[in-house]
Amino acid sequence: MFVDAANELEEIDTEARALPQVIAFRVAIYTAMEKWDMAEVTARHMAKVAPEEPGWWVHWAYATRRSRSIEEAKNILLDAEVKHPQDANIQFNLGCYACQLGDLKEAKSRVAAAISLDPQFRLAALDDEDLKPLWDEFAVILRASEKTEG
Repeated sequence: MFVDAANELEEIDTEARALPQVIAFRVAIYTAMEKWDMAEVTARHMAKVAPEEPGWWVHWAYATRRSRSIEEAKNILLDAEVKHPQDANIQFNLGCYACQLGDLKEAKSRVAAAISLDPQFRLAALDDEDLKPLWDEFAVILRASEKTEG
């Protein structure tokens, strides 16, 4: 199905192919097909063309992580953080990368920042495999915070 979807995108007229929505769909297809190099190139281009959109940076970092290294992905998001210091998704992903790189202190700090910016990341912290080394600790913290909130 993904190949069919990619072929359909090729049928779109040339001007429409440059629309961010079409490019986002293309990145989603490349990601689903695990064509990391193609996803990386496409998302990097969009992060350069539309740096004000934090999602492109996150897509670029994720594809880079898969195609090259987690260290390079982290560096992409550190650059993105300068432009988007209040973006919860960037903070959360930096936390995931820090955890995978063994810096649990930074991981906790980044995830806490993400949760303070957007509470939906509370549950994501307990579900994201990248954060598995911290799941028990997060569960204790979340239970304690629920008791003080409730």
